[in-house]
Formats: sequence, C-alpha cells, structure tokens
Amino acid sequence: MPATRSRPVALRAAVAAAAVFVAGAAYMLAVPGALAAPLPDGLGPCSGADCPTAYPDDNNNGGIIGYDDSVNVFVGGDFTVTGTAAESEGRNVVLGDFTQNKTGGSSIYNVGIAGVGSRVPPPDGSDYLVVGGDLSIATEQRLLAEEGSHSGVVRVAGTPTGEVNPDAVTDTAAVDSYASLRDRLSTASHCYAYPADGVRRTVTGTVQNVGYETLFTGDGASPLQVFAVDADLVSGTGGAQALRFTGIPAGATILVNLYGDARTLNVNSGPQTEYRSRLLWNFPDAAEVNLRGTTQFQGSVLAGEQSSTTEVTMSGTNGRMLLTGNLVHGSSSQAGSGQEVHAYPFEGDLPECEDDDPTSVPINSTDVPTTDDATTDGPTTDEPTTADTTDAPTTDEPSTGSTTDAPSSATGATTSEPAAVLTSGGPGGLAGTGARFALPLGIGAALAAVGAIVAFAASRRTAEE
Repeated sequence: MPATRSRPVALRAAVAAAAVFVAGAAYMLAVPGALAAPLPDGLGPCSGADCPTAYPDDNNNGGIIGYDDSVNVFVGGDFTVTGTAAESEGRNVVLGDFTQNKTGGSSIYNVGIAGVGSRVPPPDGSDYLVVGGDLSIATEQRLLAEEGSHSGVVRVAGTPTGEVNPDAVTDTAAVDSYASLRDRLSTASHCYAYPADGVRRTVTGTVQNVGYETLFTGDGASPLQVFAVDADLVSGTGGAQALRFTGIPAGATILVNLYGDARTLNVNSGPQTEYRSRLLWNFPDAAEVNLRGTTQFQGSVLAGEQSSTTEVTMSGTNGRMLLTGNLVHGSSSQAGSGQEVHAYPFEGDLPECEDDDPTSVPINSTDVPTTDDATTDGPTTDEPTTADTTDAPTTDEPSTGSTTDAPSSATGATTSEPAAVLTSGGPGGLAGTGARFALPLGIGAALAAVGAIVAFAASRRTAEE
C-alpha cells in the first residue's frame, strides 16, 4: 500500500516541477529585456569574472570595486587630449592617433583607472589604452595607466613618443581585433535611427524644450522608449539647461536619436542617474557633436558618422563612449575643469540590426524626414501625470515651475530651429507597444498553455488511479 500511494505523490511532484519550469521559460521569453539585442560585438555590459554586483549611484574615489574587460571608449579616428581634461576610465581603443597636449590644469592624463569614477578599471595587466596609429605626449606631460599597485598596458601600433607610465608597448597588430568594429557601429547607429531607407524609427514619447530644461515624456508602457530630437539641447539663450525623463517604465531601454548634421548638448543638470545603464544617445548623421556643460552626464553615446568629431567638455560623462569618428577631450575655454570620462556599462535592449543593409541609409544623409512629418497619433505634450523633479536645476527655473507654461523667451533651440523639439515617426519603425516582443510573448504564452495542459492531464490520470 505505501508503494501504491507514493506513485501519485511522485507524479504530482514531477508535474509541479514541470509546471514551474514551463512558467519560468514563458516568463523569460515574455519579460522585456530577457532576449536582449546588445550593441555590436556584445559591447555595453561589463565582461569578465570580476564585474561588480552593483555600480554606485554616484562617482566615488574609494577602493576598486571590480574589473571590466569590455571597451568603454572606442574612437574610430583620432583621440586628442587638450584643455584641462583629466582622465578616461576603462579600456580605451583608438584606431587612429592618440595625442596629448593639455593647455591647463594638471600635466597628467589618466587612462584605464580614474581617481574619481565608477572605480571599475580593466583587469590589472590588461590593455588600458590601445592605439592603431602613433601616440604623442607633449613635453613635460605624462600619460598614466597606473594607480598604486594597479596598472595596465598602453599598446601602440605606431610610434610612441613622450612620457608614458608604465612604458608603452609597441605592437603593430594592436588594433587588428577591433578594426571591423567601426563599420558595425556605424551600421548600428543608422539602424537605430532609420529602420528602413530614409524612414525614421517610430517614437514612443515626446520631447519638449522649454529653455531651462528639456523634458522627455515616455508613454509609460513600451519596453523600448524612443525619442527624436531635431534641435540643440540648450537654453533659450544657447546656454546650459537641465535634461529630465518622465513616464519611463521600470527596466525600459531609452533610445534618443539626435538628427542633424551638427548637434550641441549644453547641460547643467541631469539626466537622472537611475536611467544611466539603459540610456543611449545616438547621433546617426552629425559630423559635429558638442557635449558641453557642468553636469555629470548620464548614459552611453554612439556617433555613427565616421567623418565626425565629438568634442567633450562636460565635467563628466558616465557610460560607454562609442565614436566612429574623432574625439577631442577637454577645452580651456569651456566652463569647468578636469573633464573626465567614467566607465559605466550599457545594459539596454536595442532594436535588432543584423539583417539591415549598411548601405541603405547614406552616412551623413540630409534626405531624412523633417518635423513636418510629425504625426498626431503619439503622446501629446501635455504635462505628465508623474513628474520627477529631483534633478531639476535650482537656478534659472521659471517661478511657475511648469513645463508647459514657460515664458516665451525660453526658446530652447538655436535661432534657426523650432523652440519646441518635436518628435516624428513613420511606417517601418518600432511600434509604441513594443511590437518586437510579439514573438517572444507568443512563444511564452504557448509554453504556458502547454504546461497547463500537461498539468491538467497528469492530475486526471492521478485521480483515475
């Protein structure tokens, strides 16, 4: 008798375990982000055996909290250090030349490990800086790839000149494994902005520039929040302003496509730190990108135009810096000093781009839809129901505090562009309801249904026995 009773008990246990497995599989397929489409070559997340379990909310100067074997800064052209720039944390890969000739501040520029930042450098003894051309350090200046007992390698394919600690290593094959990444990043940048030839990706939210801040309002539901920007993100007089996001669901990826041949961001506050690891600022067309201001800028940056130059004079950037053109870090004429690039991962779920034709959208094409193509089907510019003002600036804000009642003088754009940055979309883009998750959701639902049927049949069989 005991043996007879143990059979249905064991069967019920097996059925329960199967049901849990099927439900878990369905959940993994249905949850946004479970099937992530990363940046090319898996760039973005921290890699290696010693990644930290969590990154600090703010930059710190404490002990090393982990190691990251991924690329934090990729430059497809030349990397120039000037002005008062201080450091570039994480692994730096430069296909062209690296030139350091600072005009102010400390005579030292740090790569790989930073005194203040995430404090997650590449592993000790690994490459901190890889250069495909020549490396030139100005007289009486130093390039450091070390801090205390921690150090990395400066690997140069061309000729190194100037003081480097530890000494630079000459390797003609230094960037061979990275050479093809430039084209793949360009292709991805244009895919994220133009999923079809000449057609912009459909937006899921609105962008409103009221002078003292630009407000990005999401739809509150889509796993991929897409915004389009057609003007510089500057104050009404061309100065600095705040950036703020609202209406973003938990765990969503934020993709901001900034269209145009030249774009400037001049920021004194925000965006919010909570969105850093899933926020990508994408410049698909710009030959000139200017990142200015006194903020600790959050999110990763992707510039797809290979003839471009990105000038970074912000106090700090926090995220991957993936530039297919040139990078100029630092300026003695901009506000602030000791500009820094900090290493933080990008963990967002981006659109699939494997099948996109890299030649379908010409690089730096001017034949793209204008703001006249904006539709009226997307979210409106009404004030969001949830307002996160924790990162709003404490100065220059109108006394009303309302984003929709800004004074008329707050144009929020250059004189040749509209005061309010409008969003636009079109056929062929990503649907606002997250259509790219339809297949995983369908598979998940099917698995859940199969599990229910199996459990029901097993329970009937047990009852009959």
